[in-house]
Amino acid sequence: MPERYLIVGLGNPGKEYEVTRHNAGFMVVKDLAKSLNATFRPALSTVKGSLAKGEFEGNQLLLLLPLTYMNESGNAARSAMGYYDVPVENILVVCDDIALPFETLRLREKGSAGGHNGLKSIEAHLSTQEYKRLRFGVGQPQESGLRDFVLERFSKEEQEKLPAPIERATAAIKVWIKDGIEAAMRAANEQLGEIGNA
Repeated sequence: MPERYLIVGLGNPGKEYEVTRHNAGFMVVKDLAKSLNATFRPALSTVKGSLAKGEFEGNQLLLLLPLTYMNESGNAARSAMGYYDVPVENILVVCDDIALPFETLRLREKGSAGGHNGLKSIEAHLSTQEYKRLRFGVGQPQESGLRDFVLERFSKEEQEKLPAPIERATAAIKVWIKDGIEAAMRAANEQLGEIGNA
């Protein structure tokens, strides 16, 4: 039976944020849209974000880039969830994570926000921690403070390496749709040597 899924990329709108670490979620979801030949429509008031619709394995995928800025991401996610009648078990959020080394992915079925303001907002608006999240490692700040670090652009060297982990993240999302969360967790997390524990 075909199902409807909502994949939310976290980030900040605007050109000045495009290649910043905090926009890793946007980058992954944009790559997923490209792979599905799905086009983002301009800002929609009904979902408070830019939305693309695609199909994969007979299922409908709704790809959302909230335009509410990071700290209010949950507002957009909740609006889209309600408007398109997507059950919480079919929602996946993609975000950056400073606790993971650059290029590392971690997919989890549920869990805490772990200090991430975007996930805190998602949790508050959905009133649950029971949603799937794919964390994209962006490394930790060496000299700059946390806020400055996540709003900085990826270094030139990092930008050259970005396509590979972004493609792996896109592939893991597709595995989730096709084969379920356990298989997707193995696909995303195996590089951590923690298969089955993510």
